[in-house]
Amino acid sequence: MFFNKISAGRAVSCVAVFMAAWLMGGCANTGVHDKEVYKPDLPAAVEEADIYVEPIEGLSDDFIKGIDISSLIAEEESGVVYYNENGDEEDLLKILADAGINYVRVRVWNDPYDKDGNGYGGGNCDVDKAAEIGKRAAEYGMKLAVDFHYSDFWADPAKQQAPKEWAHMTFEDKKQAIYDFTAESLAAISEAGADIGIVQIGNEINNGMSGETEDDRIAGLLCQASAAVREFSEDIEIAVHYTNVEDSKNILSKAKMLEDVGVDYDIFGVSYYMFWHGTTDNLIGTLKQIESDYGKKTCIMETSYAYTLEDGDAFSNSVGETDLLPEYGATVQSQATCIRDVMAAANEAGALGVFYWEGAWIPVGAEYEANSELWEKYGSGWASSYAAKYDPDDAGQYYGGCSWDNQALFDFSGHPLASLNVFKYVNYGTTCEQKVDFIKDCSLKLNVGEELVMPETIEAVMNDRAENDGVAVTWDETQVKAIDTDVMGEYTVNGELDDGTKVVCDITVAKLNYMRNPGFEENNTTMWNVEYGGNANPADFQKKAADALTGEMSFHFYDTDNMEFNVEQTVTGLEAGSYTLSTNIQGGDVGADAEIYLYAEADGRIYKSETVVLDGWANWKTPEIKDIELSSDGDITAGVYVKCKAKGWGTMDDFFLYKQ
Repeated sequence: MFFNKISAGRAVSCVAVFMAAWLMGGCANTGVHDKEVYKPDLPAAVEEADIYVEPIEGLSDDFIKGIDISSLIAEEESGVVYYNENGDEEDLLKILADAGINYVRVRVWNDPYDKDGNGYGGGNCDVDKAAEIGKRAAEYGMKLAVDFHYSDFWADPAKQQAPKEWAHMTFEDKKQAIYDFTAESLAAISEAGADIGIVQIGNEINNGMSGETEDDRIAGLLCQASAAVREFSEDIEIAVHYTNVEDSKNILSKAKMLEDVGVDYDIFGVSYYMFWHGTTDNLIGTLKQIESDYGKKTCIMETSYAYTLEDGDAFSNSVGETDLLPEYGATVQSQATCIRDVMAAANEAGALGVFYWEGAWIPVGAEYEANSELWEKYGSGWASSYAAKYDPDDAGQYYGGCSWDNQALFDFSGHPLASLNVFKYVNYGTTCEQKVDFIKDCSLKLNVGEELVMPETIEAVMNDRAENDGVAVTWDETQVKAIDTDVMGEYTVNGELDDGTKVVCDITVAKLNYMRNPGFEENNTTMWNVEYGGNANPADFQKKAADALTGEMSFHFYDTDNMEFNVEQTVTGLEAGSYTLSTNIQGGDVGADAEIYLYAEADGRIYKSETVVLDGWANWKTPEIKDIELSSDGDITAGVYVKCKAKGWGTMDDFFLYKQ
């Protein structure tokens, strides 16, 4: 073919390669065939559905609704079966097309096998597998995005290893190799029948590509890869791909670098996982600026969200409870809502569309030992033990199963989730009976000895995002009665809503601290009042972890003159009873006559601790006052008095006022 005729001894500059291709007028087959294209039956108006989807206004028919299914062949070889909405076994590609997906993305590794032919895992994503997936996608009318990692295994910001075959090449030979590999791979994928629309040259190349870390060398490789794509077909769009779009300044610097060195590409692609990569406002602004300043198209090449916190294959998940965002729960509805919101952001930014990452990567089984055999044999886990030599620090340490199964668009047994249909519903939206999507944090904190009263209603977010703080709940009375509030501890009580939704309430019994901002870590310090003699305040709120008992902040004092001051806070709305107050102080050089003590005022009575002796850095003292009495509901003023000589110094941290 044309690209093979000029590959040997070719010039390596981007300009020379592009001009040669233009002059010869070559264009390779892109896999578009004359046979009738499959047309899924997609909505043409608002539909009633199991999930609520708010329509995206102005969404074009050619907006990319894509999905990465790179691990598909390894999954199928491991025995995974996919089902359609009727519960019938069906080709995954048809299921996706019927759900409104119009683009499929596949990663390509150069040689993801050891010398004995054992796969590294992660789908063993070689050219042949990309060709097979691309062919099947084309049969159902979907275009293909080819994601070249230019590595033998995972490439991301943390690692960009060169393929084994390229590891000891000169840079000039590596440039030739990346050109040849790109051209030959595209030929094989296209000849299989794939309809290639986008070629991604490199994957999340923020910190390097194919073993190179300097911008000029990365650019040299990009130019060669780009030239190979252009010479193969001028109809294919070329994408470069970065991540960490939350660092807008850095992302914009990458776009400028590509412009400055003259890399020939069409699409600036980014990964955008909402739980890692900042706000949609930042995303939109960054993509718009790239489009405006550099005249490039943009696209979200990866996104996802969890529909459950459960683990399906006895190998831990990458995304868990701490990654969830307040706007979305770990539910099918929230997953759909999040995907819809990412598409809406992309549309507002003027981007081409969105690819959902590995939405069909589900468990090959539930038992670890049985799964391990499949992960090793077929590469259906994220990494096999055979990858250890190539990637000893990551895969060699943590090889195993799929960490993404709780973010798939299919349940653990291969049945489609309702969220899969968000792709076909976003143009017109859906109607749906209002019901609970997820419960907001339900927790109680009790002081020791306080009576436990479980809430009769809890706060929920509904499927249409409405917030309802009056959802009735029934708690497990046996669990409630088993909690002894006279003893400090943590407890969980199970409950159920009227619709059968299961909920839990986390209960903590402890000594509750009534002081506000007790460790000075919050920016707002207005609750603290400092009174002092002399012309200047000798105290400040200091950010220095070495001088704080916990965190970074503490209340600090020092002056070149003699000092007399007090720092205090009035705590209001306390119940009648007995209280204990304490704090922590360290310091020195205060003089033998220094007067330093903790104090409290309640019901008109003043309580004082013994004088605190400060004798050096990090020698923390903890003065305490017990039995501070409030005869009726009211206020307590708590603070520290300091009178010391010039150049005395010290810090205070972690005040604690609790009811006995």
